[in-house]
Amino acid sequence: MSRHRTLVLFVAAAVLFGTSFVGIKAAIDTVPPVLFAALRIDVAAVVLLTLVAVRGGYWRPRTRADVFGVLASAAFVLGANNVLLFLGQQHATSGAAAIMYSLVPVVSPVFAMVLLDDERIGAVDAVGILFGLAGVVVIVGPGSLLSGGGAGQALVVGAAIAVAFGTVLLKRVGPTIGTIPLTAWAMVVAAVGIHAVSLGLGESPTQVVWSPTIVAAILYVGMPATAAAYPVYFALLAEAGPVRGNLVAYAMPIVATLAGWAFLGESISSGTVLGFGVIVSGFLLVQRESVARIVGTTVRRPAETE
Repeated sequence: MSRHRTLVLFVAAAVLFGTSFVGIKAAIDTVPPVLFAALRIDVAAVVLLTLVAVRGGYWRPRTRADVFGVLASAAFVLGANNVLLFLGQQHATSGAAAIMYSLVPVVSPVFAMVLLDDERIGAVDAVGILFGLAGVVVIVGPGSLLSGGGAGQALVVGAAIAVAFGTVLLKRVGPTIGTIPLTAWAMVVAAVGIHAVSLGLGESPTQVVWSPTIVAAILYVGMPATAAAYPVYFALLAEAGPVRGNLVAYAMPIVATLAGWAFLGESISSGTVLGFGVIVSGFLLVQRESVARIVGTTVRRPAETE
């Protein structure tokens, strides 16, 4: 059941975060980037706080670990991540940004080795993670890495590092509050910080030329792609750990490519198919023990029933 739950969380996080690229693409040239990030968090915070109020129960941080968990999530996974990512996407192509953001699973083991005692990665795991990164490069095209956009790529790298550090730190802190209330309070704290950065950069809502498309983009990015995505993501991290849970960053570009084909008419190249195969190979290397257990259970089950 745990393996099935992990798979469901993995797919859900990949779909929700992957499709967010379509919503961001629809408004990033019209809405100031950090303000866009702040509005994304605002919408998600309202939705999640409403849900927490309706559900009741253990909804307020009670322990020091809960408070530190909220602050770690707000500062790194939500705050620094969204500010750097939205700023970076102004100056980098979507493909280059997707590649840089896929550094999350590569960087996570480095922080895990320093901060965690129960998270270690072997040589085969490292090869598998690098396979996944190579697959993303194949899908997007290595030429996108060479076609300028250096500043934007550096900002997205910063976003990836922030997510990797924040998720490992969250694992180290070990909050006991539930995923949804943790995410809701982190959203509130992050929203305040991101709005402060936006004001510091001189951004204002008066700069936005509002239209139904812009409103729809903000609502989509704020609700399913944030209010639903982040609780699923944090649940995946709790279930699989930050090293393997962050492998979902490899699936996001695949979902984004398919969403771009479906909604924007973008074509899917043979390189996409090849890259998907490389990513699957890397994932199987990293998760070889879990896959072996599943296959072994399936093979033995008929004999055990005789």
